[in-house]
Order: sequence, then structure tokens, then C-alpha cells
Amino acid sequence: MTQSWLNKKTAIGVMLAGAMLAATACGSGGAGDAPAAADKGGSKASSSGPTKVVFWHAMGGSNTKVVDQLVSDFNASQDKIKVEAVFQGTYDDLLSKLKATMGTKEGPSLVQMYEIGTRFMIDSKTTTPMQNFIDQDKYDLSQLEPNITGYYTINGKLNSMPFNTSNPILYYNKDLFKAAGLDPEKPPKTFEELQKAADAITKTGKATGANFAIYGWFMEQFFANQGAEYVNNGNGRTSPATESLVNSEAGVKTLTWWKNMVDTKAANNLGRKTDDSKKAFSAGQVGMILESTASLKGLVDNAQGKFEVGTGFLPKPEGAKEGGVVVGGASLWIMNNRPTDEQKAAWEFIKFLTSPKEQAYWHINTGYFPITKKAYDEQSVKDNLKKFPQFQTAIDQLHQTKLNTATQGAVMGVFPEARQIVEGAIEEALNNKKSPKDALDGAAKEITNKIQQYNKTVKQ
Repeated sequence: MTQSWLNKKTAIGVMLAGAMLAATACGSGGAGDAPAAADKGGSKASSSGPTKVVFWHAMGGSNTKVVDQLVSDFNASQDKIKVEAVFQGTYDDLLSKLKATMGTKEGPSLVQMYEIGTRFMIDSKTTTPMQNFIDQDKYDLSQLEPNITGYYTINGKLNSMPFNTSNPILYYNKDLFKAAGLDPEKPPKTFEELQKAADAITKTGKATGANFAIYGWFMEQFFANQGAEYVNNGNGRTSPATESLVNSEAGVKTLTWWKNMVDTKAANNLGRKTDDSKKAFSAGQVGMILESTASLKGLVDNAQGKFEVGTGFLPKPEGAKEGGVVVGGASLWIMNNRPTDEQKAAWEFIKFLTSPKEQAYWHINTGYFPITKKAYDEQSVKDNLKKFPQFQTAIDQLHQTKLNTATQGAVMGVFPEARQIVEGAIEEALNNKKSPKDALDGAAKEITNKIQQYNKTVKQ
């Protein structure tokens, strides 16, 4: 993780207050308003050529090329709008750069923001809700995956359009399962089954049973899979969250299980970097890992000729309440300090991105979920599923998740910080510095304090 985007108490107040005052001074529409009618600078489509849409994103590596290709295809499809994609580094880097432009005439027309930045984006009052364009255009939202749009829907309003979407699944080495006398076609479904399988693999002496990177996202997912909320007030959805629930029964049960696996050598602890976990799995050094669905193609390719990769649902404790997974990734936000024509042009680009053909291209080349249902009817997607049948696990897990406040996911203004605090608590427990309960009690207290500090700066 890079430095948190709300790293000082005073910075929270200054940032949000400044952003909101500046937005008001500029005459921008608030978060619940229609696209601003006045032109505040920028480009127009009439005499000056196509309307320019500046799109800031955080898709690095090979995904940059995929974004650039989508932009190029859109620009070539018509002559009234020209989108310019600008890579801004990590999600945290992007947010820092965006905050520096809030209240000015600078900055993007369209911005990608990670899911844990959702509450901040709403509270900043610097965006035009996607719902406004949906309503004006009579856009059919039913064509999109409800378990994906659900995360970004608060108070019945879709605030941003999902873009890159994933969830975590269990990856396992079928060869190591066979060597341990386990059924390679039956991945463990519960904490208890996973612990037994991991122990059996470790006892073969061929590899360690499992590894879970110390990643706060996984803890959030374990909560949702037990039907448990991560913060109060309906996971921050019925009203803004005021308290962390990370030290509730779901959290303590999860961390106790995790620590017990490490203590008994059924699992090892390789730290916070998910890349280290993936490398160990690809090298055949661990039998099971948790990872994003977006990592599937890379993990299967890396195992080619060495072992067969199996996939399973995220495990849960025996007897846990019905739950599911929360979508991760990021969504697209239209900034309300841009001229009306520019905002509408950004919306046209978004509609292009959500078409079945483009979603199929996005999915196949990145591993992220298509957000559009009909993308699965594209022959290219069908062919890709034949090549990577493991992805069916991810699709089934998404579709079997029943949408409720737990599986919609938590929203809070200090989520990036909270995620780091939880990772610190997991480390304390796994390294025997604190008991799971004490570590999570400390994390909950610290997160609650930060939530309450943040809430004081925001006019609800």
C-alpha cells in the first residue's frame, strides 16, 4: 500500500471543506444535481472540433494497453468526441492527484476510482451521479450485473459506473491434492475443510498447505461471506458509518482460524504482498492461496506444464449465515466541474465501454468480470471459458451471491486507512504479538476514531 489518502486529522477537514467550498464557489452541481448547465471552460464540439474527454485511470502494466485500445476504438467509431486516456499511477497516486485538482478548472472529465474511495467521492460533492445520465437517457440498468452495480448503489442511486471488477476465489494445486490423498475435484468449502486439506498437504513434505497474503480485502470478503457487516448502519449504507465492526464474531473467528493454520504449519505467512503469495503458488511451494479472479489467467499460464490449477469458492466457517462475495476493483466517475457537453461526452464513452462487445474484449484481455450480462453471449467469451474453465467458478460465485448490505460491501470515508489498520492487526496476531481478539479490538477502536474524525468534516 502507498501512503493513505487521509493521513492527518487536519488534512481530512481541510481537504473536504476546501473541496466542497471550491465546488460551491465554482457553481458546480452538487452530488445530487443534474449536470451543470454553465460552461466553466473546456472544450465544445461545435466550432472547435470534437469534445475532448480527459480520462484518468490507474490501469498499469499490460492493462494500460487494453485501456488505450478501448479508447482508440471509441475515438475511431465516431468524430464528435475524442477521449484522451492518462495513466496516473497507483489508485492512491491517482486519488492524491485528483484531490489536488478539486475546486479548480483543471483535472479530468472522467476518473477511475477504487471501490474503497466511494464514500469519499460522494462526500466531496465533486461528481455528477451516474444515475442522472441513466435517468435522462432511459438507459436500461437491467442489462448490467446487479451484484456488481450493487456496490456502487447507495440510497437507490448508482453513483458511478463499474469498470474493472473482480472478487476473490480459492486457487489450489490439483497435483498436491492428489499427493495428499485429497479429491482434486472437490475444493474445500469451509474453514474446517480447508484447514484439514492444508494440514494434509503440509504433511506430505512436498509443500506448505496454504498461504493467504495479509490483505485487508480478504478480511472484508470473509465478513461478507458470513453475512456479517464490516461497519455499522447497514455497512454505512442506511446512514454513514460511525463504528468499525472488525472485532465482531466474524472477525475474531476468521483471524483465530487463520492464526491456527499458521501456528500448526498448515499455512505459512509470507507477509502483505500478494505477488509473493502468487509466486509461491506458481512455484509449487504452497497448495492453496486466495487471489483475485483477475489473476486467474496469469496463474493458470504460470502453472502450465508444472501442475493443474483448480478453483473454488471463498471458504466460510461451518454453519455461517448465508453470505457471498463483495466486488472489488474500481468504477468510473464523471466530474461535475466540467462543462455539460463534456460530461455528456464522458457518458457516451461509458455507454460504449459497457456494450457487450467491448466488455467481452475487456474481460478476455484483463481477466476482470464483464459487467454486462450479454457479454457472456459473445463467442470470444465462450471460447475463453473453454480455454480457462476455472473462470466458471468466479462467475458462479458472483451469481450465487445474494445482494444485501453485507454483500454489497462496506462504505466509509477512511476505508484506505482502515484497510491498512486491519492488515496491521492481522500481522500482530500471526506474529504472536497480540491475541486475535485483542488485535482486532485495537483495530476497531482506531478505525472508529478515524471514522468519527472524518464524519465531523462532512455535512451529511
